[in-house]
Amino acid sequence: MRMRPRRVRPGGDGSTRTRPVIHATPVAPIEGVTGLPGTGRASLAGRSRRTVERMDHKNEVREFLASRRARLTPDAAGLPAYGGNRRVPGLRREEVAMLAGVSADYYTRLERGNLGGVSEGVLESVATALQLDVAERAHLFDLARTANAGVRPRATRRTQPAVRPSVRRVLDAMEGVPAFVVNGRLEIVAANALGEALYAPQFSNPERPVNQARFAFLDPRARTFWANWDRAAWDTVAMLRTEAGRHPYDRALTDLIGELSTRSDAFRTLWARHDVKLHHVGAKTIVHPVVGPIELSFEVFGLPADDGLSILTYSAEPGSASEDALKLLASWAATRHEPEHEASAPIETP
Repeated sequence: MRMRPRRVRPGGDGSTRTRPVIHATPVAPIEGVTGLPGTGRASLAGRSRRTVERMDHKNEVREFLASRRARLTPDAAGLPAYGGNRRVPGLRREEVAMLAGVSADYYTRLERGNLGGVSEGVLESVATALQLDVAERAHLFDLARTANAGVRPRATRRTQPAVRPSVRRVLDAMEGVPAFVVNGRLEIVAANALGEALYAPQFSNPERPVNQARFAFLDPRARTFWANWDRAAWDTVAMLRTEAGRHPYDRALTDLIGELSTRSDAFRTLWARHDVKLHHVGAKTIVHPVVGPIELSFEVFGLPADDGLSILTYSAEPGSASEDALKLLASWAATRHEPEHEASAPIETP
């Protein structure tokens, strides 16, 4: 970095001042890593799994609200669109403020990331004005809760609760159903035999715990494993964004997001959209390397006694080809090695 002075116009008192002009020294790019726009530097790919865009809370609030506003047109909001040249893709801040029943200055303050002291009533009004869905509304309240928490705590690694023996027995009793215990970081901390067989490509990687986000974005096999990889990728990022809103100071989560942001262009693009999702029920098609395509429904059951853990199960329509494929997969699983009852890394103790 080098600096040289540059003369500027005389001030109001007739004096002439100088100010430094900063010139970025060119740096050779790192092979395979895209430089960050406008910095003249290569991305910090060698750093220890830190997010390339640290999750500054005000920035999170600002970009989330701005992105929701940008997608909502005046017509969708029931407002007249005056003039043909709108400088914003969606609603103006003043229009959101009017719909929410607050002043334009106050909404502008909120969208700049200042949620401190905001009431639940105002949050509800803003959520309604922006037509937020259930997941987005919950995310907005999570962001507000963090803003009003007072002193920011140090980032820490949350202790992963052990899978209780009774939960382990429930998994093993589901002989015809692939079942997993997962956490908010999309780590599989336990699985039954059929679950391991269904996710054979993920479990073939010796790294534990198996992480569905790493598989989706860092393992080339994911693009053929998920029949609709684009949808699976969006779901994955939206779930991580939701978890980040709930636990913004979870160091392991921040490190995971940083790793994926650095190593995957696709993840970085989706992360910038600020989409969120509550993942409770749905359908997926898996193209298994042994039995081929399987159309499955999934259900997620929370474990209230185990902070952050839930049970994920898959099932096939009775009498369908997918049910036959699951039975064939169960037979194949029986010929494999005994399942790893605990798929998690060693449990950290406080």
